Order: sequence, then C-alpha cells, then structure tokens
Amino acid sequence: MTKTQYGVEVNKQKKPEIIADDIVVSMAYILTINGEKIDSSDDSGPLEFIQGCHNIVTGLERQIYGMKIGESRKLVIAPDEGYGDVDPQALIAIPRAEFPDDLPLEVGVELDIRDEDGEVFPATVVEVNNDIVKLDFNHPLAGETLHFEVKITDLREPTQEELDHGHVHSDDIHDEDFDEEFIEYFDDDAEK
Repeated sequence: MTKTQYGVEVNKQKKPEIIADDIVVSMAYILTINGEKIDSSDDSGPLEFIQGCHNIVTGLERQIYGMKIGESRKLVIAPDEGYGDVDPQALIAIPRAEFPDDLPLEVGVELDIRDEDGEVFPATVVEVNNDIVKLDFNHPLAGETLHFEVKITDLREPTQEELDHGHVHSDDIHDEDFDEEFIEYFDDDAEK
C-alpha cells in the first residue's frame, strides 16, 4: 500500500486479468439439471476457489480458463467431467442388524458411513426392509449433465498459505455489493 498526496492508501498491486492456474476465482453460479434449479450462489455469495487445484468439478474448471472479471458463460458439463457416471457397484446392501434400532432409516435419508480405518463416506438410503438396508455411495449428481450459468466476480492472487493448502482461506466470502449485480445480471438476461 502506498499513500497518495491526500493520505489515502492505494493498492498498487495489479490484479490478475484472466483465469489461470493458481488464481483465486470468485464466481457466481446457478446450477440446473433438466431445467430444474439445483444450487446457486444466491444465498451464500460467490464461490471462491483456487483454479487448477481441483476444488470444483473438472469440466467446470476446464471451461472457465481465460475468463475475465464480469464475464458470463453458460456451460454444459457431461457426467464424466462432473460427478461421474452411476457406478452399480456403489450400491451396497448392509444387514439391517448392523444399524442402531433408533436410527430412522427410510428411502432418501443421507448417512455418513465410517469404515474400519475411520474414513467417512456419504451414502443415501435407497431401499429398506426387515433384512437389509441398501445404500447408494454414488454422488447424488452422478450420471447427470450439469448446466451452469456462471459470472466471474473477482480474481486475485492466493496467499502462500492458500497455495500450500490447495484451497481458499476466507471467513466470509459473501459480498453484499455482488448480490445486486448478480440479480441485475440475470434479470437483464431474462428480459432479453
């Protein structure tokens, strides 16, 4: 930071101009599948991640290289570059007796299953009867084609600590000024 003749501090450091590896990207997004809105950054503010560190799905990361602040795109991500294809071997039947009696097991319930090594795997209950509980260890969006509308809201250099850890360190990524820009951007598109 340097001070101007009026005593105002000005950051003379140049911001990155385009998305490249090892750049922190702030991105507004809407995710739809088969025309249904699945997720968006509306409530939480822009998603922040380090490009090239595999913090987002492969196809999305690949397709945003070279974008600039303020640029928008509509992107389609095939399952093989999203959450993968549905793996039939990831459907596993476990004896009902292995679950606590007081655990509410019904179709659609999401569970975290811990293996012998203590590693946790998310699973969704897809079938329950007196003998077995069938769990699906596929990602809930496996096999789906993802449709993203994205807008790049900011780019910056990562800190050395962020690079060392491979992810953004931020207590509050919500940008109140962004909300109005984001809503205005998509409202303008709807009017066209």
